[in-house]
Amino acid sequence: MQFSACIEWLFAAEAPAFPDRIRLAKSAGLDAVEFWRHSNKDLEAIRAALDETGLPLAGILCEPIAALGNPETHQWFLHGVRSSLAAALRLGAKVMIAQSGDDLHDIARPLQHRAIVAVLGEAAKILEGSGVTLAIEPLNDRVDHVGYYLTSTTEGLDIVDEVARPEVKLLYDIYHAAVMGEDIDLLKGRVDRIAHVHLADTPGRGAPGTGKLDFPERLGWLRANGYSGLVGLEYKLAGSTRESLVFRELLS
Repeated sequence: MQFSACIEWLFAAEAPAFPDRIRLAKSAGLDAVEFWRHSNKDLEAIRAALDETGLPLAGILCEPIAALGNPETHQWFLHGVRSSLAAALRLGAKVMIAQSGDDLHDIARPLQHRAIVAVLGEAAKILEGSGVTLAIEPLNDRVDHVGYYLTSTTEGLDIVDEVARPEVKLLYDIYHAAVMGEDIDLLKGRVDRIAHVHLADTPGRGAPGTGKLDFPERLGWLRANGYSGLVGLEYKLAGSTRESLVFRELLS
């Protein structure tokens, strides 16, 4: 497996500046970096650090985060798709991470589901020919994202299939899926819908090896079932970033 450092958390204690976190990721032997928002960062300095180190940018967040189950937010979201795409192309990011937003209790879930499919279909038209994929991300609502709409990996895969465009895929987060009690076998036959993977341990969302999650088994399953992309390290640190990376020895 090749690993991407989410530099929102990794190397944050060692380097306040994001370009320096990119340099530290390179020196630690990581294969790529990623971060969340682009609108609050010095993109020119980040581009220079990426060029200097040769590290690819695995992904950025598609801004803004909107309640996609509400059609009234769609034009606002699609405007954000355009501006996020411009940032992704500038930085060479191949994935933009989209979130569903919260569950809207005044709109029936089937209607929200259809609204999400519709707006992602419109987003796919914007991305067509760009080489950038929009990855919708299921999250857990039991610990980290109370009230979030898309908590089911299966529903996320169904949305991807209903959009039926190569520009729209799934971000599979091993931590969030584990918190929701999901077995990885539910991905069987559908791994090709995954654009990117995130990893943290559970409980606690710490570095792999700090909790009870059998992450080598899950990563091995993904590899055996055809996933060959990056695994984003998106976990909270209890010590130094370099110390947290010892988990890689368990995968050799």
